[in-house]
Order: sequence, then structure tokens, then C-alpha cells
Amino acid sequence: MVSYFARYLRRHLNGLHIAAWGLPPDLSTGRLIVYSNHPAWWDAALYVLAADRFFPDHESYAPIDAEMLRHYGVLSRIGAFGVDLESRKGATQFLTASKEILASENRALWITAQGGFSDVRQRPLGLKPGLGRLMDIAPSATVLPLAIEYSFWSERGAEAFIAFGPPLRAADLSAAPRNERFATLDVALTATLDRLAADVQSRDPAKFRPVLSGKAGIGGVYDGWRRATALLRGRRFDPSHQGRPS
Repeated sequence: MVSYFARYLRRHLNGLHIAAWGLPPDLSTGRLIVYSNHPAWWDAALYVLAADRFFPDHESYAPIDAEMLRHYGVLSRIGAFGVDLESRKGATQFLTASKEILASENRALWITAQGGFSDVRQRPLGLKPGLGRLMDIAPSATVLPLAIEYSFWSERGAEAFIAFGPPLRAADLSAAPRNERFATLDVALTATLDRLAADVQSRDPAKFRPVLSGKAGIGGVYDGWRRATALLRGRRFDPSHQGRPS
């Protein structure tokens, strides 16, 4: 599935990039909770690719709308578990499954903490209550905010951008009153999102590191003409336009 999502991203997006400052810490062991904003359908694919790239020693899991899982049952084979988003039963399903998952070492739980799709500029983020309960379930876990954003730069396809924020300790969050822990989680993810947004708006490729590169250029007659022109001038043909992250 990692190979499938990598090919799919390369076919439909121009690339996946991580902010140079947003690389995650070395967490080869221990329980991990990654929570992010939820701007687009692509987030699930980014979870799969980021988990494989940055946390290969962890078994990764993620909640998904139970109705969607019925249509894409294959996702259950790579760690997705169904949650009913339309009833209170869903909260119980989420917490029960999360407790079982985080009972074992070297497991990671990836959560789109806003629940449904939300604009990347939404403030406050509106984090769901279940996120705060995870700190009590797995106080030994490391908690990582993950910012996700998509933008069009100079290519036909969109660019996907991610950045991890500084790690938090679940034990510290669990010890705080519930309103304070939510404030801490919200502030941490908001700060990561704002910093990532500033780098994306700068359109400066040097501020990012490539995770996956897609197919640059427009293709068809236009790129054929550009290729022929480069050949006639004795130059190497580069299908990308100025400003592609590298």
C-alpha cells in the first residue's frame, strides 16, 4: 500500500515536501500519538507515506469513518479502524480501539483531530474531545503535532507540505486539567500550522526537503515543444518550472 500511495501521489500531485525545521525527532521506540489538522482527502495518503518514511519501526493505525471503511475495506489491512462519526457510539469505539492499540510498545496512532474536513486557516482548530482522553489511556506516549497544507506553486499539480511540531509528553498533558491540556494541544498545532503556512507563502524551495517528487511539467504538445527546443540548443530538458521544491 505504501508503494501504491507513492505512485498515486506522484501521478496526481507535484510532490510531498517537509519543512526543514519540521523533521520529527528520532523516536525508534515507544508509543506515539500524531495529531493533525484535516484539510483534504489526501491526508490519509500522507499519513501512510509519512509513517513509512519517518517511523518505519512503528506499527501505525488511524481511525476512519466507518461508512468509508465499508467502501474501502482494504484500508483495514494497513491499520485503519472504523469509527461511527454520526453517533455517541463512535467516541466509545475510538477510545476502546485506541486503548488496545496503545497497550503495546512501538505503535503509533495517527489522528485527524478536527474530525471532519476543515480549512487550513480555521481558528480555533476545533479539536475533538477524544484527543484529550488519549493522554490518560497512554501516559507514556510521545505526542506530536503534524501540520498539513496544500498549495499550487509553479507546476500543474499541487504541492503537499507537512511539518512536525516539537514533541509533547502525554504524562504532562494528563496531569493538567482537561481545559489546559486542550489549550496546550491547540496552541502546539496552531503554531506549527502558522509556521508552515509562512514557509509555503514564501514559495522558497530551500525551506523544504523532498519526501516524494511527482511528475513535473505540463506534458503533451507543450512539453514536446520545450523538449525539442532544448535539444536544438544543446541543453538538458528539465520539465519543471522555476520554483519547484527540491
